[in-house]
Amino acid sequence: MKTITSRDNAQYKELVKLAGNAATRRKLGRTLLDGVHLCQSYLQLRGLPEQCIVSESALQHGEVMDIVGQLEARHGHVLALPDSLFKAISQVEHGIGVMFSVATPERSVSGPLAVNAVLLDGVQDPGNMGSILRSAAAAGIREVYCSAGSAYCWSPKVLRAAMGAHFVLDIYENVDLAELVRNARVSTLATSGYATQRLYDVDLRQPVAWLFGHEGQGVADDLLSLATHQVVIPHLGQVESLNVAACAAVCFFEQVRQNQV
Repeated sequence: MKTITSRDNAQYKELVKLAGNAATRRKLGRTLLDGVHLCQSYLQLRGLPEQCIVSESALQHGEVMDIVGQLEARHGHVLALPDSLFKAISQVEHGIGVMFSVATPERSVSGPLAVNAVLLDGVQDPGNMGSILRSAAAAGIREVYCSAGSAYCWSPKVLRAAMGAHFVLDIYENVDLAELVRNARVSTLATSGYATQRLYDVDLRQPVAWLFGHEGQGVADDLLSLATHQVVIPHLGQVESLNVAACAAVCFFEQVRQNQV
């Protein structure tokens, strides 16, 4: 275990930039997983991080000590910081004081869609993005494709909202969704408040690609025109539409329900 006590340390300065600057995260191809749950999930599902960063007070916490013990047993890198330095790079209020620095995977689309997947066209809110990823993982979906205008999936806010879903998903960013839909070997279902076909009337017992759009504008018209089906989720209350993350969850678990009947 290495200890840093100075704000002027070059390694610490890089952590500060990584914590607070999206451009730095993209440039370095790294991000920070803040909190016990994310760290435990990464260890279980992905293995060793590039580095574990802990606050001095967290070293008295049982779950943190277990994480540190696993890393040291496997010759992982652990960095200890005074509480004041750790708080300067953490975005979690009242957190326990542990985070991982990890590489963010870069994936390129290698072939046509042939399995259950989620396509996100300009979903910009990090909370919505994380919730959709979490629901997709819970529904057994493995592939997620995001357009260039979508929120960065590996940002701290998205990571916290997804609660570890990233580590069981294959996430593709900056994807040409129109080309993906045109070449897909599965049906594409786009949600639209103007559709006439109800979600519950579509046969979802085979793989499909779900297409969800921007919080305000919805799915772009060109993508809507390419979709195999445009579907609507009927609702009774006096509201215009569902939140995109809620809409996605309803769709995913209607497919789960149909496949369990």
